[in-house]
Amino acid sequence: MTVVLWILAGILAVFLLTVIFGAPYVPSHPKALADVFTKLYPLSPKDLLVDVGSGDGAVLRLAAKHGARAVGYEINPILVLLSRILSRHEHLVTIYMHNFLHVQLPKDTTVVYIFGIERLMPKIYQILQGFASTHRRSVYLISFGFTVRGVKPIKKSGAAFLYEIRP
Repeated sequence: MTVVLWILAGILAVFLLTVIFGAPYVPSHPKALADVFTKLYPLSPKDLLVDVGSGDGAVLRLAAKHGARAVGYEINPILVLLSRILSRHEHLVTIYMHNFLHVQLPKDTTVVYIFGIERLMPKIYQILQGFASTHRRSVYLISFGFTVRGVKPIKKSGAAFLYEIRP
């Protein structure tokens, strides 16, 4: 019994620590995701989607079903393991245990998805602005639940906002 309690305490500690460095794990609703990738930003095989805080990999697997390559960054090792298990048959999906704020985006990234928290949005936008300028092309940001303060989205669907970040 004591071992089980220590294991549960360890799992809880991992989830609590990830909140300090990122956002809490909140799964995206499947219907809302389906709308995002059909109405807001229709994914295609031309896309490479990056999911910031990819959690259990649901967004990555849905992107792959649309033919898009998908890369997830997650800092919670438990969710990385779960995501890799659930995505093991998806050859278009790659999951890294990294903090998105400290990685270099794949050069062919076309769209970034985040179900984040408000305090991270300015930093995410700044990173993507730098990416767009460096690569001299637009990149799209889909933010679920949070807007980028001072920036007008080009489209909205439910609680999701689409931004075009130009060089």
